[in-house]
Amino acid sequence: MRVLVTGGAGFLGSHLCDRLLVDGHEVLAVDNLYTGSKENISHLLQNTKFEFLRHDVTFPLFVEVDAIYNLACPASPVHYQKFPVQTIKSSIIGAINMLGLAKRLGVPILQASTSEVYGDPEISPQVETYWGNVNPIGIRSCYDEGKRAAESLFFDYNRQHGVNIRVARIFNTYGPRMNLEDGRVVSNFIVQALTNRPITLYGDGTQTRSFCYVRDLIDGLVALMSARGSVVGPINLGNPKEFTIKELADIIIEMTKSNSSHLNEALPSDDPKQRKPDITQAQKVLGWTATTSLREGLTNTIDDFRPRISKQSPL
Repeated sequence: MRVLVTGGAGFLGSHLCDRLLVDGHEVLAVDNLYTGSKENISHLLQNTKFEFLRHDVTFPLFVEVDAIYNLACPASPVHYQKFPVQTIKSSIIGAINMLGLAKRLGVPILQASTSEVYGDPEISPQVETYWGNVNPIGIRSCYDEGKRAAESLFFDYNRQHGVNIRVARIFNTYGPRMNLEDGRVVSNFIVQALTNRPITLYGDGTQTRSFCYVRDLIDGLVALMSARGSVVGPINLGNPKEFTIKELADIIIEMTKSNSSHLNEALPSDDPKQRKPDITQAQKVLGWTATTSLREGLTNTIDDFRPRISKQSPL
């Protein structure tokens, strides 16, 4: 098939492009390079089955493809809080444009949604039937509510127009090619540890997250898109193994043999206290589960970060 990946030069998008090409598909990667980078796809540019188009999904796109993965949206707090209007526009207008394209072509479309639709959850683990606890006017709402609105659009296009949709709720994912300055906890801690700077813990570090390695996540996305029958989602994709932020910091300090200490700072507004996916549906419907241990995934990620940091400033 010829597959469109919006956000194709981003962290997740570039790994998805890799996988689709390995599976024998032609890939059209679309990205405005706001948070994505050509470096993420530089190894693909000579592949005759790969094409890159610089384009912003808030504008209509007219191409011919057989399937669409919609990943285009800033996903790190640093980026989406700096440009909140562009973020919510990319989620909502981008979804409308991609759904319109899928409707015209009669092709399946997958939405990369997020665990942030659950907000600061009052239940744990989070199940797909939980409606969430989101601040609609907070500093994170441009992303949280943008993704919630996009999900609504996907299901409305499915009910009203019969568009073949898939919705994946992605939990914290990490791995090679993460932006060194994207402000996410794994990348922050690795950069700080490798440069022997204090590890920044917001609050007391007892808030929890569940970390999914990128290879596992991509397997889940492909499985969801390939699912037959009436599978539309939303389906949680993440690793249900839960760690406190302090535990993550200590593991990274140990693995990098860093001299970093802890530095506690105030907890950001609306920061979730818990993140843990219930992946029962993914296991039952897709036969999918995350298999990569945190230490294995961190080893690969640290090995990717180390030379990139060295280029910026010698360790």
